[in-house]
Amino acid sequence: MTNDGTKRTDDVAGPATHPEARTEARAEDATAEMAVADGEHPSDLDGVEADLAGPAEDTALAGQADAPQDVAELSAACIRFVAMRYGIHLDFLPETLSVLDQWVRDARDELRERPEALNLVQASAGAYLGEVVRRAFGAYWITEGDHRGWRLAMATVFCAYNPVGMVREALMLSEAEGWHAHFALDPGEKEVILARLEALPEVSEDEFYAPSTRFDVVHLVVDALRERMRASGLGDVRFTVEDYAGI
Repeated sequence: MTNDGTKRTDDVAGPATHPEARTEARAEDATAEMAVADGEHPSDLDGVEADLAGPAEDTALAGQADAPQDVAELSAACIRFVAMRYGIHLDFLPETLSVLDQWVRDARDELRERPEALNLVQASAGAYLGEVVRRAFGAYWITEGDHRGWRLAMATVFCAYNPVGMVREALMLSEAEGWHAHFALDPGEKEVILARLEALPEVSEDEFYAPSTRFDVVHLVVDALRERMRASGLGDVRFTVEDYAGI
């Protein structure tokens, strides 16, 4: 953290010191959120879930062909919430993450009066963020246990993290201890990646934690690791879920 309140983006999941997020509730979203939380899925989710069948051919580099059921349902809920509020349909393209940023900001301002919605908001937005990454770069979801233990494990480089934890930090504007928003990397690559991230410009705390910024950082990390793999003659190597056992 610098003296002017900005933070360097090399601290990808580091602590923040902003005041606790301001919040106020919006009743029109409360009913929909709690219905999905209770396991009810309105009929207009059917078309959204069809979009979750898998990545397009031009973005399916490696990894899972389809999202796991729980991720698909949460991503569909996120798409529905955003459509209800802004009239915009999210389609898993990276360009839509700026809309997700705004939804997270608005949700941050509402959770004080409805703190019970935190788990649903972070899980649905985190699932959507993870799906954008999976479709762009190729990855595997590891969804055993509760949301705290979820991981998105990249298929073309060795890198794993929890998109739900990333969104939790965006909502809290602070580090979410135990939610694994940090990158898990090969120990031999950490210094190189930190050096790359250290060179990035400083950003405000809100931008630092925003889902779109996290996607940009993932993109940078993937590109840097792929460059090193190709230089070492390992450009054709792909990682599987088994490679991430024990992370």
